Amino acid sequence: MTYRVNALFVALLFFLDGYGEEGFKPLFNGKNLEGWRNINCAPSTWLVKDGMIHCTGKPIGELRTLKMYENFILEVEWRHLKPRGNAGIFVWADAYTAKGQPFHRGVEVQVLENAYGNTRGYTTHGDIFPIHGAKMMPLNGRGGSRAFPTENRSKPSPQWNHYRVACNDGEISLAVNGKVVTRGKAAKPRKGYICLESEGSPVQFRNMKLKELPSTNPEPEEIAKAEAGFHSLYTGVDLSGWKSDKPGAWSVNDWRLTTKGGNALRTEKKFTSYEMFADFRADGKEAPLELPNIGAVGELDNLSKGWNRVQVTRQLGQFKVELNGKLVKEAKLRERGPLKPGHITLCPKVATQFANIFVKELK
Repeated sequence: MTYRVNALFVALLFFLDGYGEEGFKPLFNGKNLEGWRNINCAPSTWLVKDGMIHCTGKPIGELRTLKMYENFILEVEWRHLKPRGNAGIFVWADAYTAKGQPFHRGVEVQVLENAYGNTRGYTTHGDIFPIHGAKMMPLNGRGGSRAFPTENRSKPSPQWNHYRVACNDGEISLAVNGKVVTRGKAAKPRKGYICLESEGSPVQFRNMKLKELPSTNPEPEEIAKAEAGFHSLYTGVDLSGWKSDKPGAWSVNDWRLTTKGGNALRTEKKFTSYEMFADFRADGKEAPLELPNIGAVGELDNLSKGWNRVQVTRQLGQFKVELNGKLVKEAKLRERGPLKPGHITLCPKVATQFANIFVKELK
């Protein structure tokens, strides 16, 4: 009985909290990607065509709003151009991708084409679930954190579908083609960015509009990680911006960059003062990087056998290395400067996978 009362209360809350049509503003202007940022894809991945956002699906990655949103109603139309297409819409997401992943921490609203079929683990009709460290309690679950739709309402490719996503104080509901079918609550973060997901197949989005609702004052730990000025050095489709000592020694494997080891790959551009991070997975004790005004990063204690994220800051008088979020090296240097420009170099000695190579130039 208590569950039914709570469910009715949540439904009433979403109805009262802004389901009127006033106050909506375009989230996409129909002309260009102003207000959006390509996070980890090629320039050709996200294009504007005929008033629509067109995604090629390659590589796997994200297009993100420049602004964070807390409480809001989002309306959008989408369609897959091929059967079995896969994509998504993220809400309350971090600014950058999670360690060893092409996607952000956040809550995903599934955009899956009907030919995928429906199983106990997922459906093609509007699942909602937290991903990569985010949290959410489903109101229609099957024992995990994924919320499942109560009806099958999604239309197959190439037909258009309409989503209405209402997010308020950590609660989320999804209406598919005019009817609310999926709900969740107690999401964390509950303030963050909105992302569109590229996941292997062509998909289009149009008529995106958003209505912001009053803040419910989230705590700092309930707010996603914010924009910090980093940009990706790897497109996921080619080695543009890089030079290899040996042609063919490096393989572009979608969001992962792989090599058997023994050959360096360096940026064409040189950097002087910078902050950078990169994810890598390999056997060994060394971070496989040589960096401007540092040289080889060298051995690091407590390297994981899975994915590691190394983050390095180098500016005049300072050198700092963090591994998986923990400070492992730091030095205050007496330098008169100026620092010398140099290449960021990937230099693994053994077979290695890289992902999420980002840099921010410092003044």
